[in-house]
Amino acid sequence: MNQQNFADVSTMASATRGLRRVFIRDLVLPARIGIHDHEREQTQPVIINVDASVEEAVEGADETKTDTIADVVCYETLTEQIKEVLADGHIDLVEVLAEDIASRLLADTRIIRLRIRLEKPEAIAEAAGVGVEIERLSRRKPLISQTENA
Repeated sequence: MNQQNFADVSTMASATRGLRRVFIRDLVLPARIGIHDHEREQTQPVIINVDASVEEAVEGADETKTDTIADVVCYETLTEQIKEVLADGHIDLVEVLAEDIASRLLADTRIIRLRIRLEKPEAIAEAAGVGVEIERLSRRKPLISQTENA
Protein backbone atom coordinates (compact mmCIF):
# COMPACT_ATOMS: atom_id res chain seq x y z
CA MET A 1 0.00 0.00 0.00
CA ASN A 2 1.17 3.54 -0.66
CA GLN A 3 2.99 5.04 2.32
CA GLN A 4 2.66 8.65 1.12
CA ASN A 5 3.74 11.04 3.85
CA PHE A 6 1.54 14.11 3.95
CA ALA A 7 3.84 15.90 6.42
CA ASP A 8 4.09 18.79 3.96
CA VAL A 9 0.37 19.49 4.41
CA SER A 10 0.15 18.73 8.10
CA THR A 11 0.00 22.48 8.69
CA MET A 12 -3.39 22.58 6.99
CA ALA A 13 -5.04 22.23 10.40
CA SER A 14 -4.69 25.48 12.30
CA ALA A 15 -6.21 26.84 15.49
CA THR A 16 -5.21 30.39 14.58
CA ARG A 17 -6.86 30.19 11.19
CA GLY A 18 -9.88 28.17 12.36
CA LEU A 19 -9.09 25.22 10.09
CA ARG A 20 -9.65 21.53 10.59
CA ARG A 21 -7.93 18.91 8.43
CA VAL A 22 -10.07 16.08 7.10
CA PHE A 23 -8.23 13.37 5.22
CA ILE A 24 -8.61 10.06 3.45
CA ARG A 25 -5.43 8.02 3.07
CA ASP A 26 -4.79 5.23 0.59
CA LEU A 27 -8.38 4.66 -0.52
CA VAL A 28 -8.16 1.88 -3.11
CA LEU A 29 -11.01 1.74 -5.61
CA PRO A 30 -11.52 0.13 -9.01
CA ALA A 31 -11.61 2.63 -11.86
CA ARG A 32 -12.05 2.64 -15.59
CA ILE A 33 -9.19 4.93 -16.45
CA GLY A 34 -6.53 5.12 -19.12
CA ILE A 35 -5.91 5.64 -22.82
CA HIS A 36 -4.78 2.11 -23.69
CA ASP A 37 -7.15 -0.56 -25.02
CA HIS A 38 -6.51 -2.91 -22.07
CA GLU A 39 -7.39 -0.04 -19.68
CA ARG A 40 -10.70 0.46 -21.47
CA GLU A 41 -11.62 -3.22 -21.21
CA GLN A 42 -11.43 -3.61 -17.43
CA THR A 43 -11.09 -1.72 -14.21
CA GLN A 44 -7.80 -1.18 -12.47
CA PRO A 45 -7.08 -0.04 -8.93
CA VAL A 46 -6.44 3.59 -8.17
CA ILE A 47 -5.09 4.82 -4.86
CA ILE A 48 -6.70 8.05 -3.73
CA ASN A 49 -5.46 10.41 -1.03
CA VAL A 50 -7.43 13.47 -0.03
CA ASP A 51 -6.51 16.28 2.33
CA ALA A 52 -9.12 18.97 2.91
CA SER A 53 -8.82 22.20 4.87
CA VAL A 54 -12.21 22.70 6.43
CA GLU A 55 -13.33 25.96 7.91
CA GLU A 56 -14.50 25.59 11.47
CA ALA A 57 -17.49 27.55 12.69
CA VAL A 58 -16.84 30.96 14.21
CA GLU A 59 -16.48 30.72 17.98
CA GLY A 60 -19.58 31.89 19.80
CA ALA A 61 -21.88 31.22 16.87
CA ASP A 62 -24.56 28.55 17.00
CA GLU A 63 -22.73 26.58 14.29
CA THR A 64 -19.79 25.77 16.62
CA LYS A 65 -21.62 22.72 17.89
CA THR A 66 -20.02 19.62 16.38
CA ASP A 67 -21.68 16.75 18.17
CA THR A 68 -23.54 15.36 15.17
CA ILE A 69 -22.30 14.10 11.82
CA ALA A 70 -24.27 16.83 10.04
CA ASP A 71 -22.06 19.43 11.75
CA VAL A 72 -18.81 18.27 10.14
CA VAL A 73 -17.29 17.42 6.78
CA CYS A 74 -17.51 13.65 6.97
CA TYR A 75 -14.82 11.46 5.43
CA GLU A 76 -17.43 8.77 4.75
CA THR A 77 -19.45 11.26 2.70
CA LEU A 78 -16.31 12.34 0.84
CA THR A 79 -15.58 8.68 0.06
CA GLU A 80 -19.09 8.15 -1.30
CA GLN A 81 -18.73 11.25 -3.48
CA ILE A 82 -15.47 9.90 -4.90
CA LYS A 83 -17.21 6.59 -5.66
CA GLU A 84 -19.97 8.50 -7.47
CA VAL A 85 -17.39 10.23 -9.68
CA LEU A 86 -15.81 6.86 -10.52
CA ALA A 87 -19.23 5.40 -11.31
CA ASP A 88 -19.76 8.02 -14.04
CA GLY A 89 -17.79 5.88 -16.49
CA HIS A 90 -14.44 5.65 -18.24
CA ILE A 91 -11.99 8.55 -18.01
CA ASP A 92 -8.93 8.72 -20.24
CA LEU A 93 -6.63 10.78 -18.03
CA VAL A 94 -5.81 10.63 -14.33
CA GLU A 95 -5.56 14.45 -14.43
CA VAL A 96 -9.20 14.69 -15.48
CA LEU A 97 -10.25 12.28 -12.74
CA ALA A 98 -8.44 14.39 -10.15
CA GLU A 99 -10.19 17.54 -11.38
CA ASP A 100 -13.59 15.79 -11.39
CA ILE A 101 -13.09 14.62 -7.82
CA ALA A 102 -11.96 18.09 -6.74
CA SER A 103 -14.99 19.74 -8.32
CA ARG A 104 -17.33 17.30 -6.61
CA LEU A 105 -15.77 17.65 -3.17
CA LEU A 106 -15.47 21.44 -3.34
CA ALA A 107 -19.24 21.64 -3.72
CA ASP A 108 -19.21 21.52 0.10
CA THR A 109 -18.62 25.19 0.88
CA ARG A 110 -16.96 24.36 4.19
CA ILE A 111 -13.95 22.98 2.29
CA ILE A 112 -11.67 25.89 1.45
CA ARG A 113 -8.61 24.00 0.18
CA LEU A 114 -8.23 20.51 -1.20
CA ARG A 115 -5.25 18.36 -2.14
CA ILE A 116 -5.86 15.19 -4.12
CA ARG A 117 -3.27 12.58 -5.05
CA LEU A 118 -4.19 9.79 -7.46
CA GLU A 119 -1.97 6.81 -8.20
CA LYS A 120 -2.22 3.94 -10.64
CA PRO A 121 -0.16 1.20 -8.96
CA GLU A 122 -0.29 -1.18 -11.94
CA ALA A 123 0.36 1.28 -14.79
CA ILE A 124 4.15 0.92 -14.98
CA ALA A 125 5.55 -2.48 -14.01
CA GLU A 126 8.83 -1.06 -12.74
CA ALA A 127 7.18 1.58 -10.53
CA ALA A 128 5.25 1.24 -7.28
CA GLY A 129 2.82 3.81 -8.65
CA VAL A 130 2.39 6.71 -11.03
CA GLY A 131 -0.13 9.49 -10.99
CA VAL A 132 -0.86 13.11 -10.28
CA GLU A 133 -1.38 15.41 -7.34
CA ILE A 134 -3.39 18.61 -7.48
CA GLU A 135 -4.32 21.31 -5.02
CA ARG A 136 -7.41 23.45 -5.46
CA LEU A 137 -8.90 26.35 -3.53
CA SER A 138 -12.55 27.05 -3.02
CA ARG A 139 -13.81 29.90 -5.18
CA ARG A 140 -15.93 31.29 -2.37
CA LYS A 141 -14.75 33.99 0.01
CA PRO A 142 -13.64 32.33 3.27
CA LEU A 143 -14.99 33.46 6.62
CA ILE A 144 -11.49 33.41 8.05
CA SER A 145 -8.32 35.10 6.86
CA GLN A 146 -6.00 33.10 4.62
CA THR A 147 -3.18 35.63 4.84
CA GLU A 148 -0.94 33.35 6.91
CA ASN A 149 1.33 30.97 5.07
CA ALA A 150 -0.85 27.94 4.42
